[in-house]
Amino acid sequence: MGNKVATFTEEQLEDYQDCTFFTRKEILRIFKRFREMGDPGAVPRCMTAGQATTVRIPLSCLTRIPELKENPFRQRISEVFTKRVVQNLGQQNLSDDDGICFEEFLEMMSVFSEQAPRDLKVFYAFKIYDFDEDGVLGTNDLERTCRQLVQGGLNAEEVATVCRKVLEESDIDGDGVLSYLEFEHVVTRASDFMATFHIRI
Repeated sequence: MGNKVATFTEEQLEDYQDCTFFTRKEILRIFKRFREMGDPGAVPRCMTAGQATTVRIPLSCLTRIPELKENPFRQRISEVFTKRVVQNLGQQNLSDDDGICFEEFLEMMSVFSEQAPRDLKVFYAFKIYDFDEDGVLGTNDLERTCRQLVQGGLNAEEVATVCRKVLEESDIDGDGVLSYLEFEHVVTRASDFMATFHIRI
């Protein structure tokens, strides 16, 4: 009866509650999912604060989440939520070996949760589509986004036409790129955005 092993300390759970949109029970459920995604024994049952940021599972394990398995932006989502690793290591691209730690996974799940506000989801959607990370969605970002969405269903000329039309309709200040505010304006008109930017826990 008194042998139950604590996964996190009270302080860790309070911190996770403060910086996510989850209850303690949901945080523990997400941790269970994180453990199950990794190889057996790769993630300890009890996580110290240090282990929550250093114990990593391969990014390929994210394909075990149904909403990400078929998502054409899976790689880009991984890059956005594990950005600290890339910055710390000075790398340009993430490899599967870099992996994802529990705190990054928890942050990702929080952003994709039903409780996360639209503003936060829009912010991360913009980051995901901003492939060159220059703070605007230029032609290259839009073309890459379009190619990922259609998965070879359009030729280069058709992709360029789609992107030109997007800019014509959404580039309010006419500078040839979409700023964050212009992107936000487009997304707020998309009625299904909240439903599609979501991962079940």
